[in-house]
Amino acid sequence: MQLFKLVAICAALSAFSATAQAGSTFDNIKKRDKVICGVNGGVAGFSVVDSEGKMKGLDVDLCRALAAAMFGDANKTENKQLTTQTRFTALQSSEVDVLARNTTLTLTRDAALGLEGAGVNFYDSQGIMVRKALGVTSAKELGGATICVQPGTTTELNLNDWFKSQKIEFKQVVVDNAENVRSAYESGRCDALTTDKSQAAAHRSALAKPDEHLILPDSFSKEPLGPMVRQDDMKWFNVVRWTLNAMLEAEEYGITSKNVDAMLKSPNPNIQRILGVNGDLGKSLGLDNKWAYNVIKQVGNYGESFDRNLGAGSPLKLERGLNALWKDGGLHYGLPLR
Repeated sequence: MQLFKLVAICAALSAFSATAQAGSTFDNIKKRDKVICGVNGGVAGFSVVDSEGKMKGLDVDLCRALAAAMFGDANKTENKQLTTQTRFTALQSSEVDVLARNTTLTLTRDAALGLEGAGVNFYDSQGIMVRKALGVTSAKELGGATICVQPGTTTELNLNDWFKSQKIEFKQVVVDNAENVRSAYESGRCDALTTDKSQAAAHRSALAKPDEHLILPDSFSKEPLGPMVRQDDMKWFNVVRWTLNAMLEAEEYGITSKNVDAMLKSPNPNIQRILGVNGDLGKSLGLDNKWAYNVIKQVGNYGESFDRNLGAGSPLKLERGLNALWKDGGLHYGLPLR
């Protein structure tokens, strides 16, 4: 009987502890009055400091969207630049609230690191960039080549897996961050550079003579990139997950930063729910019912963010491709806000 009572007490204490910790990240963000985001800071299109000293990019927009959802003010953010080797530790130790750092969502990162992927904001694949003067048209022609790669990444693992499967010998040159990888490649320390193809395009645009470099057609992997949070607060996880989905749904329903005020008068029930005209979606997240309106008004829908950072309105001018909405032949499929 005593053992039974002890087990019951321990179970009760465990449940109390879990309840006490639930919502801790969400509550801490509210008290702090800003969202702290872990970003790369060195990849054009995703997160990079512009000529005015401001951090911009697809990942930075997501952080701003989270602040707009939480506070009604997209500027209440702090961006911390993290390397591939420090990013997970920074999130685990609560140095940052969310990792929005072109990070691939994998089983191990969810199951073994105590983290949780909250959605995909960019579908990518890994490739290799070389100088056109090298005279190769496929990665299968890179036998004996030196290839620069960042450590502690799925990129490094995929590189070794692919060349091993093809029985091709190569020399790996490990370089600690994205900017240094590009510098090492540009200086001739390696024959090729491997990373996600979107990052390779960003690196190429930053080279002195971009037209002299080629991204090979080979794809080594699937790279679903997206925000990650700790598994200690479902309330915060839901804010991150549904903020991303709000941006996707807004694009599907044609709601933009420019027409969002006019859309408040739309008779469409879905648009009314998204913008908080009807329903209590915001309250169910612990937010104001205008949370998604604030996101769209201040940051824009997903398509707007893509276009200005990666697409037609950016120096990279990437096609939407896999990152188009499902109805346009892409993979993005916003979950219903209802």
